[in-house]
Amino acid sequence: MSTFTNFAIHHEYASLAALGDRLGEVSGLIDWDAFRPLLADLYTNAEGRGGRPNYDVVLMIRLLVLQQWYGLSDPELERQATDRISFRHFLGYPETIPDRSTVWLFRERLAQTGKDTAIWDEFQRQLEVQGLAIKRGVMQDATFITADPGHAPAGTPRGDQAETRRSRDGTWAKKGSKSQFGYKLHILLDKDSQLIRRIETTTASLHDSRIDLSREGETVYRDKGYFGVKPQASMDKTMHRAVRNHPLSIKENRRNKAISRTRSLVERPFAVIKRVFHAGHLMVTTVARVHVKNIFSCMNFNFRQLLTLKAQAAER
Repeated sequence: MSTFTNFAIHHEYASLAALGDRLGEVSGLIDWDAFRPLLADLYTNAEGRGGRPNYDVVLMIRLLVLQQWYGLSDPELERQATDRISFRHFLGYPETIPDRSTVWLFRERLAQTGKDTAIWDEFQRQLEVQGLAIKRGVMQDATFITADPGHAPAGTPRGDQAETRRSRDGTWAKKGSKSQFGYKLHILLDKDSQLIRRIETTTASLHDSRIDLSREGETVYRDKGYFGVKPQASMDKTMHRAVRNHPLSIKENRRNKAISRTRSLVERPFAVIKRVFHAGHLMVTTVARVHVKNIFSCMNFNFRQLLTLKAQAAER
């Protein structure tokens, strides 16, 4: 990139930044370079045989952050990263924007190698370094991440919203009178900072109570779906559920209301992920691929929450 072109782009971005650029604020929240050694063996071409050019893994991670932040397909991500100056600034003004195939292959390597978990763990480590370690209280819940199913065989539960496309690992689950097809995102939210600290992705038919993200020494708040299953947490704040011939007592109803006031905070991340990031319905076909998408959606929620915490601290 020529000196004149570089100057012109930075001048244009300065005008945009004056109006407010949330992506620019996000860029300085964490140490992006810390991800590079974790993925050093993932994206290299040391054989000297030519072929497609390699891209910096931090650039690729930033691209996946952008993709989930705006709910973009691979082709649309390539187009907008080429076109939008705010995207260019967030990416560090690269000479070349990776194409859609490179983005897909990078995301696929993360899914196949489990390096997406290494990215998440490093992100969490940095949160703790910033003084945002879990003190005690946490909340766990799960939500459906839907997908397009194939033609269901006889006997498969189908609701009025059933679709007719294929997904390799997705399964049916019924909530109320409505059948859902796809996956589940399980999260553990820190009560104090309201940051997502742990996540898991499963197929939709797995019951919420089969996943326990809490740890010893914590107090976990959970809804009635987890009733009857003891968590790893030291203190169990799971809402009680009435069973046949055993209705809830007045004391149990009061306890449920008290827990619900705290537990309800876990619904906010799901609302942001689905309504803001448009990540409640995914086109990828396996649990591993959905998990990569979920990791970057949860990272993006945490970025938004970090900006909120930063603003609250400035007001004090």
